[in-house]
Amino acid sequence: MTRLPLVMSGKSDGPEGDGSIATKTRTRTQRPPMYKVLLLNDDYTPMEFVVHVLERFFGLSHAQAFEIMLTVHKKGLAVVGVFSFEVAETKVAQVMDFARRHQHPLQCTMEKE
Repeated sequence: MTRLPLVMSGKSDGPEGDGSIATKTRTRTQRPPMYKVLLLNDDYTPMEFVVHVLERFFGLSHAQAFEIMLTVHKKGLAVVGVFSFEVAETKVAQVMDFARRHQHPLQCTMEKE
């Protein structure tokens, strides 16, 4: 959080009555940094599995998941979504665990936006 002084002009109504300027501190909250979740291409994970992961863990429609899967396949990686740190970290862990349990080398990472 950043604290900014709030300056009030005019004479002080305080007991001194000396014309000093009164200041108040106002708190301004900052938005938390956001993180991109990325899916990386490999030569072994089936395309259908990638589509399933995108639908299951990111709530995408079949059409959206298919488009992102094609981007991963053609470009080597794609941004799946942008989330707070905790949400991004959880999604990466869920995808990696699910892929390992199904014996696929699918890679999912995150980076600061």
